[in-house]
Amino acid sequence: MMKTMPWNVQRSKQLCMLMIVSLCALGFIAEASLAATKKSFRVGVLDPQAVIEKSKAGSRALAGLKEHAQARQTVMENDQKELEKLQGELEASKDKLSEKEQKSKQERFAKRFQEWQKRGQEFQAELGQKQKELVQEYMKKIQEATKIVAKRHGFDIVIDKGSENTLKIALYHREGLDLTNEVVKEFNKRFK
Repeated sequence: MMKTMPWNVQRSKQLCMLMIVSLCALGFIAEASLAATKKSFRVGVLDPQAVIEKSKAGSRALAGLKEHAQARQTVMENDQKELEKLQGELEASKDKLSEKEQKSKQERFAKRFQEWQKRGQEFQAELGQKQKELVQEYMKKIQEATKIVAKRHGFDIVIDKGSENTLKIALYHREGLDLTNEVVKEFNKRFK
């Protein structure tokens, strides 16, 4: 089930995506005007996400990230089970404890629950940071491999074609212009 975001968060994301598309379009126009003096201008497309997923080093990095996330998820699930057990004990002892003891137990439960929620937020932030770092590291490597392939085949510019999971920048391209598989091969040669 998809969570709905507050209107201002959705609007911020939309504006961010619009700015990214606008910057890409401006870059494309600038590159096109520079290449207008040439007799031909070749544009290639690339799916960077597919390069990460299909390359050996990228696959290993994604597997490591997934393993890290699963370890954190296991910790959270174990803590959740413990909280559920404590909640059950709390409800079972309702009639057996004094009001003061019951209140004390409820406060301990509430404190543990808040700690669990905080830990979950910290894990999410940590995972987000690791994903960001992975993308930054691999985008540099993808750019390097893409540059080699583009020069080899005489492409003047290579744009991110996007994918089903990301923003689609190239809405149409001829099959021969997709450099993704060749960039994966170059990436695998350069970054083991």
